[in-house]
Amino acid sequence: MEMIKKGAEADLYLADFSSVLHAGKSGKVVLKLRVPKRYRIREIDSWLRKQRTSLEAKLMIDAKKAGVPTPTVLEVRPDDASIVMSFCEGKQLKKVLDKLPAKKRRQICRKIGRYIARLHLSGIVHGDLTTSNIILERNGRLVLIDFGLGDYDSSVEARGVDLHLLRRALESVHFRIADEAYRLVVREYRRTFGKGAAEIIRRAEEISKRGRYVAREERAWR
Repeated sequence: MEMIKKGAEADLYLADFSSVLHAGKSGKVVLKLRVPKRYRIREIDSWLRKQRTSLEAKLMIDAKKAGVPTPTVLEVRPDDASIVMSFCEGKQLKKVLDKLPAKKRRQICRKIGRYIARLHLSGIVHGDLTTSNIILERNGRLVLIDFGLGDYDSSVEARGVDLHLLRRALESVHFRIADEAYRLVVREYRRTFGKGAAEIIRRAEEISKRGRYVAREERAWR
């Protein structure tokens, strides 16, 4: 196995299908392993990692049912706090969005808005919507990844936070095109979500004016 990302909550490994699941099938898979936290009581830490592992897998499955491309969950191992999922071959949108032709970039931004609306209409919030967590595959398909901070939440506040996080990511990393990109995202979000979208978009604006937003993961331990 090859480590491809070491995160605060989990490590990602790229591995052969046959070595992780069963022999006889070729191809690559991704193993996401939630790492223990030494500052937590062991029993609480184990319970949290199990719960978050199961929740993340369910979120990805339900997002896919809602018409949002996500990695395919192949196996969930709550006792090991790990998920085996399909490998999405492509590049993080963070690395390529600014370099794309204007027409292609606009299509992608509209698609992002559509996918966020579909998530929200299904009662799902991603929790970490950035262009780092969107993969642009070679065939042009967009895939949303890393639902580790996601949840089932239909509140205006939670949905507004999702939009706010994406806008903040655009302004931080893609500042040259941020205004146009976010405008296209919101326009498609409004069209796809329908009634109630305006209130969510307004809430995202309010959140951006509050100052530094504290992520759900940080708030949980304050």
